[in-house]
Amino acid sequence: MTSFDLTAYLAGRRVQVDEALARALPEIGSDDPGRLKEGMQYAVLQGGKRMRPMITIAACEAAGGQIAAALPGSCALEMIHAYSLVHDDLPAMDNDLERRGRPTVHVAFGHPQAILVGDALLTRAFEVLGRGAPGVSGDRIAAAMTHLARHAGIHGMVGGQALDIALGQDIHALDLLEQVHALKTGALYAAGGAIGGLCGGGDEAQVRDLESWGLKFGIAFQHADDILDDDQKALRAQALARVDQLVGECDALAAPFGARAEPLRALAKWVRDRAHAAAAGVKAD
Repeated sequence: MTSFDLTAYLAGRRVQVDEALARALPEIGSDDPGRLKEGMQYAVLQGGKRMRPMITIAACEAAGGQIAAALPGSCALEMIHAYSLVHDDLPAMDNDLERRGRPTVHVAFGHPQAILVGDALLTRAFEVLGRGAPGVSGDRIAAAMTHLARHAGIHGMVGGQALDIALGQDIHALDLLEQVHALKTGALYAAGGAIGGLCGGGDEAQVRDLESWGLKFGIAFQHADDILDDDQKALRAQALARVDQLVGECDALAAPFGARAEPLRALAKWVRDRAHAAAAGVKAD
């Protein structure tokens, strides 16, 4: 029996997600007001791990669905992630001038246009998801949109960003740090798990478990990022121990799905290995 090849799995699905994103974004033409369409493509199609779409697809497959059913939700989630980065990079927030080796959107297109590019991506995300997916009922699409709105808004990512700004970078209590991580990062992963479960045909309990899997994965992912970026040093040992605990909880949630959840198990192992490698001084992403 051969071990699951996560690298090959992610590579193949990233190609499908990138192709779906290119189709889902508006085409650039003469009717591009203020270069908004160009800015949207610039913000989304410049690379990245596509980890949130990967979770959406893996959750869909765990629930018994096919990749095609997960692609609209995957695209919507990636667009919301991209809009959040566009706004986070603005001078009023993090004031970042580069992302992935290229000028950030506000540098390349101007501050007002960057705000509008983010707004356009947010609304486009719900349009793309609302159009539906092959073999997925309208009721499930509506439920997926509700999950996405909740996890992207004040009770999720946006609320987490507000809490992060209020608390600052030097947090000395692990439970408070995880509150930020759960909202700012974990919420979109939780949305991916729920959307994937819904579009894959999962029942109510399965969707709930996949949503919980995504949340725990997202918190562990952010702990690993903190270690990679050398942030939150005072909580390093506690955070590393929490990654192990969270991954164990992810594996327990994935167990009832059997062999269909092998990608989820491999992803959980990847985030644990990533955190431990970073703690040992290995900074490979």
